[in-house]
Amino acid sequence: MFQLVVRLSRTRVNYWLEPFVDAVLGGILLAAALWRHLPAANAVLLLVLGLFVFSLMEYVVHRWVFHGPPQPMARGHASHHLDPLGYEALPFFVPALVLAVVTGLCALIMPAPDAWALASGIAFGYVAYGIGHFAIHHRRFRSRLARSWAARHHIHHHHPERNFGVTSALWDTLFRTRYVRRRSHSSASARSAGDTSTR
Repeated sequence: MFQLVVRLSRTRVNYWLEPFVDAVLGGILLAAALWRHLPAANAVLLLVLGLFVFSLMEYVVHRWVFHGPPQPMARGHASHHLDPLGYEALPFFVPALVLAVVTGLCALIMPAPDAWALASGIAFGYVAYGIGHFAIHHRRFRSRLARSWAARHHIHHHHPERNFGVTSALWDTLFRTRYVRRRSHSSASARSAGDTSTR
């Protein structure tokens, strides 16, 4: 059974089923929260909070699970580093199960409609991550901002101990894992001497 799941995780169908399933779940969670009379303004705030929570979850999982001790997820992620254009991904049902657990835990500490709206933001964050990550490796961007965003992740593939955030650089900045290019000694000396030819 485990080998079947591993084979599934390397297919295009799995790769694209994952964001589809999570987008549907996010929509259902948000609709359920609104149906249960959660005010629209609260739903929007909780959805945005969910996106923020997702960015932290993404960082934590990428840094300490995918780049952590050897285990199936770390090995699968290592395959992605060897072949960034491949379709290696978590089995499509794993993020949905994690979302169900997170939603249940949130419902223990807040009203259920609030938990659903928050979880919808987490789900949509994961969808944005999946599509964005694919685009980083398969598209060339024209916009300077998009090229900068993609470059930050490409740097991670050359410096795997840096730039763990794909959707955001916030946590890399806070946890000091953001890649910072070191200046060469000669250019630093020239700047301190007032030489403008290197600027």
